[in-house]
Amino acid sequence: MNNTLDVIKKRRSVRNFKSEQIADSEIASIIEAGMYAPSGRGDQSWYFTVVQNTELLYEVSEAVKRIYASLDNPFLQSQGKNEKYHLFYHAPTVIIVSGNKDALLPELDCAVCVQNILIAAESLDIGSCWISGIDLLAATEEGRPIIKKLNIPDAYKPYVSVALGFKKNENPKAAPRKENNIHFIR
Repeated sequence: MNNTLDVIKKRRSVRNFKSEQIADSEIASIIEAGMYAPSGRGDQSWYFTVVQNTELLYEVSEAVKRIYASLDNPFLQSQGKNEKYHLFYHAPTVIIVSGNKDALLPELDCAVCVQNILIAAESLDIGSCWISGIDLLAATEEGRPIIKKLNIPDAYKPYVSVALGFKKNENPKAAPRKENNIHFIR
């Protein structure tokens, strides 16, 4: 078994995936790791939507791109206007993590859950990339029908998604870590 710290240090965001689909048993293991994340008040407020339908993933990507193109953020605008950009980098599997709107800290619950998902994927040598933007769909008229297509229950809001698939390339070396950002008070 891999040493957890080694897996954490090795994990990188993957944006170049093979088209081969990952196994249902691997998806189940990855989601199970997410379900064991800590959550505010123990709410376990997450809801998982696994999407492997390429047409639906394209539709989601195009809708988010249109939203990005309308924002004031220059980086997101450029992504939204780039016809080659695909929100999920053509990954064969995407897990959308939604949080129960009535939970104490659903956005944080989902973020911690996704971190477990990313580490679990790496431990199985499956590429992953944390993807934002899915949250913007729930806030727009255009996006709401897509949320319905994704069968996300009304009590939940999508916060983040994870692109998953087999890596086309090896993980790059980690960038040097920033120094002098630790202060002990004893």
